[in-house]
Amino acid sequence: MTDIEIAQKNIMDPITKVAGKIGLSENSLELYGTYKAKISFEELKTLQNKASSNPGKLILVTAVTPTPAGEGKSTVSIGLADGLNKIGKKTVVALREPSLGPCFGVKGGACGGGYAQIVPMEEINLHFTGDIHAISIANNLISALIDNHLQQGNELNIDSRTISWKRCVDLNDRALRNITIGLGGRMQGVPREDHFTIAVASEIMAIVCLSKTITELKQRLDRIVIGQNYEKENVIFGQLKCTGAVAALLKDVIKPNLVQTLEKNPAFVHGGPFANIAHGCNSVNATLCALGTGDYVVTEAGFAADLGAEKFLDIKCRSAGLKPDAVVIVATIRALKMHGGVTKADLSTPDCAALEKGFENLKVHIENISKFGLQSVVAINKFITDSDDEIALIEKLCSEVGSKAILTEGWGKGGEGAVDLAKAVVEIADNGKSDYHPLYELEMPLADKIRKIATEIYRADRVEFDSTALNKLKTFEANGYGNLPVCIAKTQNSISHDPKLIGAPSGFTFPVRDVQLYAGAGFVVALAGDIMTMPGLPKAPAALNIDVDDNGIITGLF
Repeated sequence: MTDIEIAQKNIMDPITKVAGKIGLSENSLELYGTYKAKISFEELKTLQNKASSNPGKLILVTAVTPTPAGEGKSTVSIGLADGLNKIGKKTVVALREPSLGPCFGVKGGACGGGYAQIVPMEEINLHFTGDIHAISIANNLISALIDNHLQQGNELNIDSRTISWKRCVDLNDRALRNITIGLGGRMQGVPREDHFTIAVASEIMAIVCLSKTITELKQRLDRIVIGQNYEKENVIFGQLKCTGAVAALLKDVIKPNLVQTLEKNPAFVHGGPFANIAHGCNSVNATLCALGTGDYVVTEAGFAADLGAEKFLDIKCRSAGLKPDAVVIVATIRALKMHGGVTKADLSTPDCAALEKGFENLKVHIENISKFGLQSVVAINKFITDSDDEIALIEKLCSEVGSKAILTEGWGKGGEGAVDLAKAVVEIADNGKSDYHPLYELEMPLADKIRKIATEIYRADRVEFDSTALNKLKTFEANGYGNLPVCIAKTQNSISHDPKLIGAPSGFTFPVRDVQLYAGAGFVVALAGDIMTMPGLPKAPAALNIDVDDNGIITGLF
């Protein structure tokens, strides 16, 4: 059966019953039908306090560098949470919301797969509770207010050539990357160049994910730098005096969503930033709700450890005061063989030589996690084509670098297939040896922070800054933003900036072509290589396979 067929055959429990497993009453929920709910503001405050005083153990799930063979990070995260519950550990999983861009594009959704899924799968992947739509509208309200300010006399003297705020939409639409607006005459607005980004890379998404309260949300909105005036001074959104209106659109968005796994275990699913072009983590509030209700919390960060995990550990954990207790690195033998040079068509053929060569990619991620003072375990997401010799080899190679490889079958067996992984994770999380610390100090110059990530995590020899990017970094520091962390936007398909450099590249020059200030979110974005914040659709998008019948039954969605 396909993923969607498995999900549709599952009989869900009412979300009120699922919530009761972690001590949440119906009064603490805001129901979105029978199977979805948001957490009320009152309960959110209670769970934030519980998470601060007596948090559960926090387990981060990350992965090797993605390949067309697939890795299954969400599947392992959900399977692990079910596996932990199977061995008697009260466990909650906290995941990101899917973006419509990949759902209709090429990558797919974010609900896991096989018998390790969250449900209702179709609703979560398509619209869910409307969070990302509200974020898009809030983002575009800021754009409309900026352009109206220009039209109505420009009291703040904004230089329209410097406006850095972009519009957004939650679709892959390359035609909107670079546009001209305000055409048609004096009453149609001020003509200027503008741009679109995908909604999940919007600064509003990051602000929602990193804010605990409406007050903090409004403070972050106020700090957004929208451009400069003709005196080359920063103009912030707070100067337009419309922060309350934007916050009103986000009132319900800040509340985490509660759904369930196929095995009726609770899952907080909230926030959806991409890890290649944004900070790639679910919301702080979702993680805190999970920590306030579970003894163990499984969460994930997008793409591989060089992207999502680094940003989770350097941005989210630092901002929210979180301290992970263990890390799981997901890998497949198929993916590692691709990193060893095997084509996708030949992956079913056993090839220990290619596997050993491709292991270098996994080795880099294991080493990188240790640089944050954390212990990791490798989850080998099993495929039917994996040979016994290949499994034995990967176990041996992991052991030689001080890690442990655990064969995991969550896709085919659900929680039962992740019991061994669950036991290994508990052993690490409970041994007290993790000593989390960020990679860099905030007092370092912005360029040096970028260099540290590029040389220590990506293994570049040096960083080459475009002169404009370097000048902008110096301006950010002169304006008081030098102590912000950095969020590097680069390809997800390589540890480097170049998607063609598979495996474990080294000795390359890492090019930073531009930087952007996300003062509201609280970080500086560095764009490397050819990365774009508005993806495009492939030649044969997933939208070709999706349909719905007169009974509302969706097909073709994975």
